[in-house]
Amino acid sequence: MKLSKFCDESLVTFSLKAATKDEVIEELVTLAATSNMIKNRDELLSDVRERENLVTTGVGYGVAFPHAKTRSAKGIVITFGRSAKGIDFEAMDHRPVNLFFLIAAPEDAVGAHLNVMARLSFLMKSEENRKKLMQASSPGDVLALIDAVE
Repeated sequence: MKLSKFCDESLVTFSLKAATKDEVIEELVTLAATSNMIKNRDELLSDVRERENLVTTGVGYGVAFPHAKTRSAKGIVITFGRSAKGIDFEAMDHRPVNLFFLIAAPEDAVGAHLNVMARLSFLMKSEENRKKLMQASSPGDVLALIDAVE
């Protein structure tokens, strides 16, 4: 499965304006809502916030995976955002987060949703891959990298 089928160049941003965890979530949800796979931006925002309140999705190493299974998604959508300075996302290692993947999935997409999360997590375990994302200069670079995992 190529993860880029859930993301396109319009869903990638290299210059998050957010300064807080909640602003990151709002900015990435707003970006996701530009996809025709998202039916309701506000519902998605509420669902991602609700999920994030359970336990942080800041997994460490400068990476976070805010996500939700939601009625507002007709299909899986991945958005990518990068912050050069890093944002306090209450990550497990207490370090700022630079790389964000927001994943929105339909409520019934349990298997596919978990598969996407697992593939992205596997990719982000690699310091080399994290460096590549920090240095990526085009959305195509991001899409090529997320498709690199088998």
